[in-house]
Amino acid sequence: MSIVLGIDIGGSGIKGAPVDLETGDFAADRLRIDTPAKSTPGNVADVVAQIVDHFADQIGDAPIGLTVPAPVVHGHIPMIANLHQDWKGLEAETFFAERLGRPITVVNDADAAGVAEVHHGAAKGVQGLVILTTQGTGIGSAIINNGILIPNSEFGHLEIDGHDAESRAAASIKDKEGLSYRKWATERLQRYYEVVEALMWPDLFVVGGGVSKDHEKFIPLLKLRTPMIPAVLRNKAGIIGAATLAQQRVEHPDTAPVLPHAENTVVDED
Repeated sequence: MSIVLGIDIGGSGIKGAPVDLETGDFAADRLRIDTPAKSTPGNVADVVAQIVDHFADQIGDAPIGLTVPAPVVHGHIPMIANLHQDWKGLEAETFFAERLGRPITVVNDADAAGVAEVHHGAAKGVQGLVILTTQGTGIGSAIINNGILIPNSEFGHLEIDGHDAESRAAASIKDKEGLSYRKWATERLQRYYEVVEALMWPDLFVVGGGVSKDHEKFIPLLKLRTPMIPAVLRNKAGIIGAATLAQQRVEHPDTAPVLPHAENTVVDED
């Protein structure tokens, strides 16, 4: 049995649980601790360390997967929105590995959810290109091709008909504008997903986020060539996906070259 700890770092809470990667489910009850009001990397690391200590007996010296609400480029966080701005520019994997004394994989939260759904959830066994979108305050996205993550997609920020896509199609906009499921689906989601479909030609859409529990109210209204199904792992997805990716890193170390980040690159103008 392979047990790996996954931890989901969010703006309001930090949640963790050991994951049995053979069953794709938690091996113990999840622990949640409020995100510190001043959510600097150091303060968050203190909470993460508490979660690691809590599950020490179950996880041994296994690696740890962490999700963050930000893009993650080879362990580096280029920008941050929902945590303290000290995260911007952080070499997050190095920082947490030194703090916790074990291998760390840091991944975007939507990417983790997509990996979880493909390996252990709604899209398990599906071959080809799977796109997960998380519907909530905004629209998160993940691209997985034949089980392999293509990280850091931002399909919520596609410009569609002159608008940032999530500013019209996110579930929060449905609630804010008082749209019925039918109006939201036919006037907002239809246009959004047909654009993504035309760009990527996916084999499957998976829709996550809290609204996915009401999938029968909007998915049947969409007229797309790509099948669409609801996510099933809900609030477990980030933790399970983070643990899955941490184990994958151990089994298949990243051999991509580490390139200098743009802000540190000197361009010779001669």
